Amino acid sequence: MNQTRFLLIFAWLMVATLLWMEWGKEQAAPPAAATAATTPAVPAAADVPAAPSATPTATPAAPQATSATAAPVASVTTDVLQVSLTGGELRRADLLRYPAGADSREPVRLLADDAARYFVAQSGWVRQGGPAPTHEAGFRPVGGPRFALAPGARELVVPFEWTGPDGVTIRREYLFERGSYVVRVRDTVINRGTASWQGWVYRQLTRVPRALASKGPMSAEQYSFQGAAWYSPQDKYERCAYEDFGEDCALNKDVQGGWIGMLQHHFFAAWIPPARARSTFSLATLPGQGVPQYAIRLLGPALSVGPGQQASTEARLWVGPKLVKQIEAQDVPGLERAVDFSRFSTMAALAGWLFWLLDRLHDVFGNWGWAIVGLVVLIRIAMFPLAQAQYRSMAKMRRFQPRIEQLKERYGDDRQKFQMALMELYKKEKINPVGGCLPILVQMPVFLALYWMLSESVELRHAPWIGWIHDLTARDPYFVLPLINIALMWATQKLSPMTGMDPMQQKMLQWMPIVFGVMFAFFPAGLVLYWVTNSGLGLLQQWWMTRKYAEAPAKA
Repeated sequence: MNQTRFLLIFAWLMVATLLWMEWGKEQAAPPAAATAATTPAVPAAADVPAAPSATPTATPAAPQATSATAAPVASVTTDVLQVSLTGGELRRADLLRYPAGADSREPVRLLADDAARYFVAQSGWVRQGGPAPTHEAGFRPVGGPRFALAPGARELVVPFEWTGPDGVTIRREYLFERGSYVVRVRDTVINRGTASWQGWVYRQLTRVPRALASKGPMSAEQYSFQGAAWYSPQDKYERCAYEDFGEDCALNKDVQGGWIGMLQHHFFAAWIPPARARSTFSLATLPGQGVPQYAIRLLGPALSVGPGQQASTEARLWVGPKLVKQIEAQDVPGLERAVDFSRFSTMAALAGWLFWLLDRLHDVFGNWGWAIVGLVVLIRIAMFPLAQAQYRSMAKMRRFQPRIEQLKERYGDDRQKFQMALMELYKKEKINPVGGCLPILVQMPVFLALYWMLSESVELRHAPWIGWIHDLTARDPYFVLPLINIALMWATQKLSPMTGMDPMQQKMLQWMPIVFGVMFAFFPAGLVLYWVTNSGLGLLQQWWMTRKYAEAPAKA
């Protein structure tokens, strides 16, 4: 199998991969979001899962709401977030540093309580045989309805309180930090009564499937994972698309530490319990206004507080972009998988390594486009020995092409004798006909990992390169890079030997630049920039090797 035949196989593999991705997108299409203006019904407190089986007491009863009135809403503004919340629910969260579109001044609204975009983070308590505050009602604000991070301050505390009839008070504090997308939620149970108090804290994320903003061909948003994800020390990273909730993704797991989350393109929300806390993870499908709501929740840990004592439990809530450095700074095992480069751990690890390298290059160049060019150069250097062998083999085959043509004339239509004579020539002249396969084979997983990395990395969202490229994660608006790619592929094809190929294969090879050009026209500009740079450097290397090893045709 020579180089050109392998290129054909590579092309068909690319087409098959794209068809598989398109099929997966159609299979994973979420139900259409409701467009009604009414707010969907909040899941009933009775739907909160039972207490973990490890608890020594019986399963607690459903919580009893302590107030039928609407929960008071507080507004919180930091340098990166603008949030509307009650004591038990984050109802809205705007990401102030991320515009909704390239030409928009409105920030991305990650959490929302309207019907079409319903996505909220909730937390409350359940207990056996007594009242407890839930995400629906119970907590009352302490202080005014508006809170803002003061200039120069590092932290903002937003307090709420619930007091039960048995002398127990639960003080809830939301803690916001400057520059951080993590909200710490701390509950302190103060028992001023005469009897012990025991309760279970629950935390959950509830949403409707998100309507995609971009629906064009090969839109990265269409192939980005949308659904629930969780991590446990025993089973590591797992995920479930919305349409698979139920029997296909049954979840009822006792976990120590870990995290639960809802992922979408570039952004996510996640509850992170304490590392040593035991809780139960579960999924649920809840009724909504015309469209089901999907929930992932954790219940626990249990808290027992004696008379005259107090105890606290705290969890972190991430509400924001998939920023790799900030996620790693949380020091939570598996949280980096929220940047969902791939469901396959090996491919995700490769994409993560490529992003680490790209990030270092960005520190040097200060531009993500030039960082991609630098990444290609480093990859070409790493693969130089393999590429050298590839182009040396191709150059030798080009040099001996006249002799191969003579063999074809000698044996005519006897393909078997021709192949035997060709193999004998390869053996005598020490030509490896498959010498060009390995570098292309190695590049395939790198290319796919880079596709997911460039598509998923919020750091590159709306990042410009030069001139007409204003967003490396969107397609080239004027198709300049795809046209350059066609020209480079055509020039490379002219330097590639076509020995031993039948007319049909030659015609297919001639159409390859057009096929790839059309296909790449809808890829993210950053990915096409990678491929154009790689093709340009490869063409120069091939041209040099052809001159070096094929100065004159070999004599018969």
